[in-house]
Amino acid sequence: NIMTELTTNNAAAGLIFPIAIGVADKLEVSYMPYVFAVMCAASASFMTPIGYQTNMMVWGPGGYKFLDFTKIGAPLSAIYMVFCCILIPLIWRFEDGPMVE
Repeated sequence: NIMTELTTNNAAAGLIFPIAIGVADKLEVSYMPYVFAVMCAASASFMTPIGYQTNMMVWGPGGYKFLDFTKIGAPLSAIYMVFCCILIPLIWRFEDGPMVE
């Protein structure tokens, strides 16, 4: 999630995806929970105005300060992370599903 605050969501996902697949391979579990965790984290740019295009579009015209994004985005990111950590393993099981070959 921190990477997507500093770069684009595509760049963050592209950099972390191979690491996630490698971790799943080493642990010999399904890669699907890791893939969805990367997708969710890469899409969660709430804490800075520079992480996502629409954040930048409203930053200036809306009269927001950089810290306005952090004040609202940090708690929102924490809540989002908790829900993802709970729901992803329930929906995409580590034991079931495709493995890295």
